[in-house]
Amino acid sequence: MRVGVLTGGGDCPGLNAVIRGVVRKGVQEYGYDFVGFRDGWRGPLEGDTVQLDIPAVRGILPRGGTILGSSRTNPFKAENGVRRIKENLTKYEVDSLIAIGGEDTLGVAARLTDEYGVPVVGVPKTIDNDLSATDYTFGFDTAVGIATEAIDRLHTTAESHMRVLVVEVMGRHAGWIALHSGLAGGANVILIPEQRFDVDQVCAWVTSRFKASYAPIVVVAEGAMPKDGEMVLKDGTQDSFGHVRLSGVGEWLAKEIEGRTGKEARTTVLGHVQRGGTPSAFDRWLATRFGLHAIEAVKDGDFGKMVALQGTDVVRVPISQATAKLKTVDPALYKEVGVFFG
Repeated sequence: MRVGVLTGGGDCPGLNAVIRGVVRKGVQEYGYDFVGFRDGWRGPLEGDTVQLDIPAVRGILPRGGTILGSSRTNPFKAENGVRRIKENLTKYEVDSLIAIGGEDTLGVAARLTDEYGVPVVGVPKTIDNDLSATDYTFGFDTAVGIATEAIDRLHTTAESHMRVLVVEVMGRHAGWIALHSGLAGGANVILIPEQRFDVDQVCAWVTSRFKASYAPIVVVAEGAMPKDGEMVLKDGTQDSFGHVRLSGVGEWLAKEIEGRTGKEARTTVLGHVQRGGTPSAFDRWLATRFGLHAIEAVKDGDFGKMVALQGTDVVRVPISQATAKLKTVDPALYKEVGVFFG
């Protein structure tokens, strides 16, 4: 058995731990050979490979990013994409694939398996934690920890100058990072994509905080939108999956707050800082378990499945089911933390 491995979409801490778990168990217990495909789906599309064996995965457990590289390549947008992938899998004698990625990468995996018979096992990866069928995705815990530390640090500078500090975190369609880090960091306002926000209400919370002689921290997910406006875009360009580049809602909101309250407001955009660096202990643990269970699914010939964490168990679910809808923040959960606003 020869198994191909690829990492697609945005990078995040824990990808290397998955690769290590897959290779170590696959070689030591099953005697499999491995080939790494470079830069997500571009690798099998163009036949770009790297050697993947036990020496190649030594020392990568604590490393962020991915030794295989990543990209947002969509093979269904490439000319003869499926045919080229199949030809390259045959050329490199690859019997099956393990695709590690989020909704886009795994969406491709689901179509390749269900419609074209390519044997793929999926591993869920996204710092946004928005893949359904799994309680957590690796990378999320690290991103929340980074954002929480940033909020902790911003409290002291906000208090020193008695100004509003708006912290923009990642989260295109789901506000899990904003919700978790905002609550853990003691933010006074948390704004998420699932709930359109009223700027006047935000300003009222800010004013209330100043009346109590404290400087407010506002945490906003990049995909959050005002009630009477649209999503703020960095520019109009789209990737191969049709996603536009976000960022800017924090700066926009800071100007609105300053103009309406007369209080100085500044913005900190955490951006790709949330993706980088060494993974947390939890993300190393979860990613490693996902890798071990993914190669076991390959051994069982259980293709078209994604490994998922449910409770403390790692189970298998259909990739198509896992990517059918996003996991978003429940309104009741958001309401629960609203007691701390203002």
